[in-house]
Amino acid sequence: MVDEGLKREIGLWGLTSNIINIVIGSGVFVLPAIVSEQLGASGMLAYLFCGFLITIIMLCFAEVGSRITVTGGAYSYIETAFGKYFGFITTIIFVFGASLMAASAVANALASTIAYFWPLFNSPLAKALLLVFIFSLLAGINILGVKKGITLVKITTLSKLVPLLLLIAFGATKIVGDNLAWNSFPGITDLGKISLVLFFAFQGAEGSLSISGEVKNPKRNVPLAIFLSFSIILVFYISIQLVAQGVLGNALPHFKAAPLAEVANQIFGSVGTTVMIVAMAISMMGYLSSDSMNMPRVLFRSAKDEVLQLNLLVKVHPRFATPYVSVIFYAGLCCIFSITGEFRTLAMFASSAALLIYLGVAAAVIKLRLTQPSDSSEFKIPGGFVVPVIAIITILWFLSNLTIKEMMSIGVFIALLTVIYFLIKYFRK
Repeated sequence: MVDEGLKREIGLWGLTSNIINIVIGSGVFVLPAIVSEQLGASGMLAYLFCGFLITIIMLCFAEVGSRITVTGGAYSYIETAFGKYFGFITTIIFVFGASLMAASAVANALASTIAYFWPLFNSPLAKALLLVFIFSLLAGINILGVKKGITLVKITTLSKLVPLLLLIAFGATKIVGDNLAWNSFPGITDLGKISLVLFFAFQGAEGSLSISGEVKNPKRNVPLAIFLSFSIILVFYISIQLVAQGVLGNALPHFKAAPLAEVANQIFGSVGTTVMIVAMAISMMGYLSSDSMNMPRVLFRSAKDEVLQLNLLVKVHPRFATPYVSVIFYAGLCCIFSITGEFRTLAMFASSAALLIYLGVAAAVIKLRLTQPSDSSEFKIPGGFVVPVIAIITILWFLSNLTIKEMMSIGVFIALLTVIYFLIKYFRK
């Protein structure tokens, strides 16, 4: 294994918690109402479709993640398979598109949730100061060592899952059968559009794998953590949607701000509402804790590969063995974008950017199989090239649901990155 100056201190349950923590973020608390508004009780199809897509994508991550065990996750997979140009494009889309936009969206939602209890934070200045405090705190914890970072992740993962488990268990006894009846079968276009929004609740694992360089026995633990975490996530998501739809029925779309808080109110009264809103805040804080640990590793690895021409980002703290400059740099970017951004726009852009990353990883599986021999200790997807090819086709179909304007924006963004990459390369020579 490559020695990057980092410590391998994360075990199977640490990595599994990291994936669950970042995937089950704010989306699970608000998306049930959005899905129900568009598809009603048949919204379950969108969950199943997203579940199918994420399963075949994660199979691709599991195979390539057992081959490439350095820090960087999806960036390292794509850069190894296709070279520095695609590594550069991936880093920018990964950090500045998918993860930064998603983290900023979640931080916005967290600030709004805190303002529910303390209206003082509705003030733009107070909100900005709150966001600076949150990201400063997370940066400090992650500089002190990956062990402290992963401990925080485990605590927040457990803290968010317990209230959701209680909601599912007690909510199942309050389900009204008629609320789950399908009035119509959704069209493929409607299903595609709402699935693109819903997919925001499934993304994040690509960032969680960025800490692979600090995982013990990564050839075994990376694939196993992926399978364990997404089995748990799918069960949670489907159960929560069934309970929300079954309890609130056609009224579910009327509670877009906090649908699960209303479900808790129906089951437990006003105490339930408060508990669920607190759980929502903990969940979002948990997401940010994982993201603040994961994404600086992508910056660190891409700078180490000289894909990003920022030598400061490769610095490792002499005492804590963490990429502390990358941690501070990423926290600063999150602060800026969260103060100036808005949830829905950030979430849509983050979903589209994540799909581009998944497309690259699925293609990397095919390329690495054709160019690099594997050994028996590595995980290999059964069925030849069937799974990565299906993943590529499904992702392209997903992306086809973007508007022409959104497609053009992404195209222009990639074109600008291409120009920047070759200008940097030219002036370096």
